[in-house]
Amino acid sequence: MSLFGDGLEAAVHKAFTRPAPKSAGAQMRYLVKQLKGTKAVAQMLRISQRTVERYVKNQIKKPRPDLAARLEREVKNRWQPQIRARARRQAATTGGIVIDTRARIGYTAPIGSTDEDRLRHLTVALPPHYAARLFDAQQAGAGDQQLQQIAAEGLKEVYFQDNGRRAGQLEEVRFTDIEHLEFDL
Repeated sequence: MSLFGDGLEAAVHKAFTRPAPKSAGAQMRYLVKQLKGTKAVAQMLRISQRTVERYVKNQIKKPRPDLAARLEREVKNRWQPQIRARARRQAATTGGIVIDTRARIGYTAPIGSTDEDRLRHLTVALPPHYAARLFDAQQAGAGDQQLQQIAAEGLKEVYFQDNGRRAGQLEEVRFTDIEHLEFDL
């Protein structure tokens, strides 16, 4: 996926109440149950149906690295959908989202201000409407650039303008050269 998309997914995964299956056999059994058959799982993972059946019966225990990565990704994408939806809904309505980043951040402002980009490490709690915008854009298939723009607008409002108490003439926040990015609900 992307830096922002993966970060949002990791934040939602922290809300899980039970760990996802770890072994290849357990992961394969979970996917067979979710997709209601070995044929659908085989097509999704681009392997043969017989191979899926062997994993289900624990005749094969260690998948190839590329298959293991696809298997883990598909299981995590389907694991506890109601918990995931509740965490997103809570962040979008009451809790908000915390962004922890180390990046080059600057802004566009009137002449005479020190608006030069510089490396900053920020941990900022964004209000719920920014969490809602981030999750809605992610669900709509927005790219990293669009998610980055929404996060930059949130940083502008909360960090630089302090919710309208200062820097009212600030026009745009530049959020580039991201070294670290993590979200928390």
